[in-house]
Amino acid sequence: MRRTTPQVRRAGRLVVPSGQPPADRVLFDQSQLEEISLEGEPWRVWRIVAEFVEGFDALAGIGPAVSIFGSARTDPRAPVYRAARATAAALAKRGFAVITGGGPGIMEAANRGCKEQGGLSVGCNIELPHEQFMNDYVDLGIEFRYFFARKTMFVKYARGFIIFPGGLGTLDELFESLTLAQTGKIDHFPIVLFDSEYWSGLLDWLHGPVTAGGMISPEDLNLLKITDDPEEAAEIATSARPRAQPSPMKADAQ
Repeated sequence: MRRTTPQVRRAGRLVVPSGQPPADRVLFDQSQLEEISLEGEPWRVWRIVAEFVEGFDALAGIGPAVSIFGSARTDPRAPVYRAARATAAALAKRGFAVITGGGPGIMEAANRGCKEQGGLSVGCNIELPHEQFMNDYVDLGIEFRYFFARKTMFVKYARGFIIFPGGLGTLDELFESLTLAQTGKIDHFPIVLFDSEYWSGLLDWLHGPVTAGGMISPEDLNLLKITDDPEEAAEIATSARPRAQPSPMKADAQ
């Protein structure tokens, strides 16, 4: 059943009118700079700090975990939904919590599979212009206003990433994790791509013009592991890899 859009939505710990823009959009809205007082704008920093404090406080005790990403648009009848559910179940059997974005699609599948096996199912939801509901399989849920605070939680409290087919948000998480690993900011951090057919075009591009043009080093792609098997995905994501060495090529500072 499709949920109707409510007149109000969550904004961090608040409930606000649905028409109110997300806090991170307001933060980066250049058109509002002239309307913001110099005295008032620095106070926004405390709201950002509070979001980090709340996230750290909530997640500090979850134990070993793996973050799972993928499309919010994935139908529950799709094979990849079942694969994400099975992968999360395999992680729970290994004693790992699962962290997702807390929404529908692949996120729901992962939270569901983890919860069904008795694991701790974590959801880090985000304030959006159109409400993204926390799925029903989240044991520990946190609402974030700011993408950058939320993304920090995915990395800080996970020992690895498993990335299922998805869109721009999923690609954002993939490339941010690759950059952190490439530059040595995170170590012992497996990055697993699930569904070799879906990712083949991206991998061809990375192995082809990106590597051939010297934009990355060939060894940078060793940071990625590809699989179509839920058990293998769980095994790779929970196995420490050799300590990362920053790429000899200067990483883009973008």
